[in-house]
Amino acid sequence: MRMNSNKEKVRKACKDDILRILDLLHQVNMVHYDIRPDLFKPNTTKYDEQTLEAMFDDPQNPIFVYDDGRVSGYAFCQITEVRDHLLLQDIKTLYIDDICVEEKDRGQHIGKALFDYVRDYAQSVGCDHITLNVWEGNDAAYHFYQSMGMRVQKTTMEIRLNS
Repeated sequence: MRMNSNKEKVRKACKDDILRILDLLHQVNMVHYDIRPDLFKPNTTKYDEQTLEAMFDDPQNPIFVYDDGRVSGYAFCQITEVRDHLLLQDIKTLYIDDICVEEKDRGQHIGKALFDYVRDYAQSVGCDHITLNVWEGNDAAYHFYQSMGMRVQKTTMEIRLNS
């Protein structure tokens, strides 16, 4: 399998992808639930069919899928801009809200294809950088993003008061 050909299998998501995306969203939810059951509910997704359908037409929240005959991965993105802020520089950011590769398809460079596509898309729409969050304990995701050239920008900290 040529890694470069994988990026050609990434496209914008459409209504026909909804059920498959919901399956993948469930997988991501369970990863998060396993890491932080104090925050995440099991056996659910953060979007429903109607919400997904509405998102497909929002240019500020593009969703991409990896499709080689079957959707086996996705990337949810959000584009934001800071302009004329008193403290912050003007900047356009593509935030990767969620990225997932079907569990049984991992290791086939699908995540890299999605990431590379998103990076190219971000550049094409004039973004200055890409950001994302990784939950502490999701070591596979953390190492993957490092391998894509990402580095820590800031750290969110917490103290649990009722544990």
